[in-house]
Amino acid sequence: MLLQDLPTASLIKRLAALVYDSLLMMALAMAYGGVYLAIKHALLGIELGPDERATMSAPGFVGLLLLLEMFYWFFWCRGGQTLGMRAWRLKVIQTNGDSPNLLQAMVRGMTAPISFFCAGLGFLWCLWDRDGATWHDKLSHTRVVVLPKQK
Repeated sequence: MLLQDLPTASLIKRLAALVYDSLLMMALAMAYGGVYLAIKHALLGIELGPDERATMSAPGFVGLLLLLEMFYWFFWCRGGQTLGMRAWRLKVIQTNGDSPNLLQAMVRGMTAPISFFCAGLGFLWCLWDRDGATWHDKLSHTRVVVLPKQK
């Protein structure tokens, strides 16, 4: 069976994979924060007071967002699956069945948060769309399919 002939993933499966990925992304964010603050301390010599909280600042936050985006770009371009998507047997593909290219992964990764923060309408769109596509599926010319169970 060709990948492009597989069924489109349901909203529930997509959100379940996102929950799995969010756990890994939290670990990445904590590691990034630790490295960022260590570099800030070592290179800039910034000392924190005894009751002072560490802050990341705007450049650090932008770096964190870029790291989280790159997490998705890497996995989507390199096989079409994040770790959460593997657990739920989901895969992002182009219309021809190939893994997304970098531009498609970037468009998908940058528009998915917009789909979410518009009261979830971009994700909910798949419930009404004839092809089951979300806004970020449409904008990136990709789709999420459910892989068959392995025997």
